[in-house]
Amino acid sequence: MNADTSTLAATDETTGPVEPMPTGRSACVIGSGFGGLALAIRLQSAGIQTTVVEARDKPGGRAYYWEREGFTFDAGPTVITDPDCLKELWALSGHDIAEDVELMPVMPFYRLAWPDGTQFDYSNDEDELFREIAQLNPADVAGYQRFLEYSEAVYEEGYVKLGHVPFLDFKSMLKAAPALAKQQAWRSVYSMVSSYVENEKLREALSFHTLLVGGNPMKTSSIYALIHKLEVDGGVWWARGGTNRLIAGMVKHFERLGGTMRLHDPVVHVHTLGKQATEVETHSGWRERFDAVASNADIMHSYKDLLSGSKRGADYSRSLSRKSFSPSLFVVHFGIEGSWPGIPHHMILFGPRYKGLLDDIYDHGVLPQDFSIYLHHPTVTDPSMAREGMSTFYALVPVAHMGKLAVDWEEMGPLLEKRILDELERRLIPDIHSRIVTKFHYAPRDFAMDLNAHMGSAFSLEPVLTQSAWFRGHNRDDVIDNFYLVGAGTHPGAGIPGVVGSAKATAGLMIEDLAV
Repeated sequence: MNADTSTLAATDETTGPVEPMPTGRSACVIGSGFGGLALAIRLQSAGIQTTVVEARDKPGGRAYYWEREGFTFDAGPTVITDPDCLKELWALSGHDIAEDVELMPVMPFYRLAWPDGTQFDYSNDEDELFREIAQLNPADVAGYQRFLEYSEAVYEEGYVKLGHVPFLDFKSMLKAAPALAKQQAWRSVYSMVSSYVENEKLREALSFHTLLVGGNPMKTSSIYALIHKLEVDGGVWWARGGTNRLIAGMVKHFERLGGTMRLHDPVVHVHTLGKQATEVETHSGWRERFDAVASNADIMHSYKDLLSGSKRGADYSRSLSRKSFSPSLFVVHFGIEGSWPGIPHHMILFGPRYKGLLDDIYDHGVLPQDFSIYLHHPTVTDPSMAREGMSTFYALVPVAHMGKLAVDWEEMGPLLEKRILDELERRLIPDIHSRIVTKFHYAPRDFAMDLNAHMGSAFSLEPVLTQSAWFRGHNRDDVIDNFYLVGAGTHPGAGIPGVVGSAKATAGLMIEDLAV
C-alpha cells in the first residue's frame, strides 16, 4: 500500500462508520500536536493499535491553551486553512468532523494596517478584494490576477502533487526538480510577488504569509505562494471554542477508534537495537515495546535526546545543528473589558520597516525597537472565548531564536510586553492598560522549556529551498528502519496543512511497512 492508497476512506459513506480491523501491529506516536494526532488517527483507522504519549498535561503541542479569569487563551496556531485535510481524518472511518468540531468561517481573512493609517482587507471575495487592491494601485488588479494564476500552478505542483509524498532519497528530489524549476522555485516569495505587483504595501500584503510558517518572505521559496490558492479555495476558519477544541475533537475521535492517550508523562528515551527502535520509556518509568515509533517532538530533541546513546541519534543531531532554524515568537495574551466589533479576527499591524525588520530577526539576531504585530481577536467570531462583555486577544511578534538573540527573557519579557501593548494602545485600543483584566506573555525561553524546541524556535527548520522536501528531516529515518517523523521538522513543513500533510505521508509509509 502506498502513501496515496493509505488515505482512502475505510468504508463506503452509505454504510456509515465501522470499527477499524485490527492488524495485530502496534505503534507509538510521541507528541500530540496536530501532526502527531493526525498520524495517530490514520494509524488507528488502519487497524494499527496506537498509543500517543504527551509530555504536557494537555494534548496539542503548540496548540496548547490556558483558561484564566473567564478567558480562554489559545497558544496557537490560530489560522485554520484547507479544512478538507482535517475532514479527511474523520472520513477515513466513515465519520464526519462535525460530530466533534464546529468550524466557523472567518471574514475578512486578515486586515492589514500600516503606520500611515492605510488598511487592506484580504479575503476571497473577488469583487471586494479587487476594490481593496485598486485603492492601493489600480494597475495592480491585473497583476494580482496573474499572481493568483502563478499561485495556482505552484499549489498544484507543491501541494497537490508533492505535499503528501515522502522524499526518502535524492532521486525523488531530482524527479520533482524540473517542475519546481519551471515555477522558479529558487526565487523568494517576495521576489515573485514583486514581479507581478508594483505597490510596496501590496507586496507586503501578498508575501507576509510565510511568516506564519516561520519563513522569511525575502528568502522562502516562491513555492510557498501556494498559500494564496489554499486560502482562496478553502477559506480561513475557526473552531468554535478555540483551536484547542479542534485538538479535543481529534483526541475524542482517536479514542473512539480505540486509540490510547498517555498525558503528562514525557518520553525520555527511545530504545534501539541495531537498526530497530524497540521500546519507548517515559519519565514515570513506563516502558513498552512497539512495532513502530513516530516522533512529533522537536526534531533536534528527537535525535539528540530521545535517541541519545545510539550512533544515529548522535550523528543526525550533529547534522541538524548545522542547519538554520526558524525564529521564535513573543506572544502577549490579554483579556480586556469591552467588545471590539471593529477589530477583525486576524490583523497584521505592520511597523515602519519590512525588509530591514526581517533582516534584524533572521540575520542580525537583534531585538529591534520597532516590530510588526499579528493581532488575534477570536471573540469577534466566537464570544465564548471570554466572559460576557469581555474580549480575548493575543499580540504576537516574531523574534530571533535564542541561538542568535542571547537576552534574559525574564528581564526583557515584561519590557517587550509593555512596548507591544503601548503600540496597540496608540494604534488601535485606547486605554488598553486600564481595560486589561488579565495578561501574561510567552517567550522563546518558554518554547524551549515547554516544548523542547531547539533554541526556542517556534517552527523548527527554516523553510528555505535547501531545507525543503528531501533536505528536511525524512518521514522515515534513513538508518533506524521503524523510526518515523511527523510534524514541522519533516516534509512538507509547518502550519496546520503542512503538519497534517506530513502525517499523511508518514502514515502511508508506516501502514505499508507494518503490513509486511
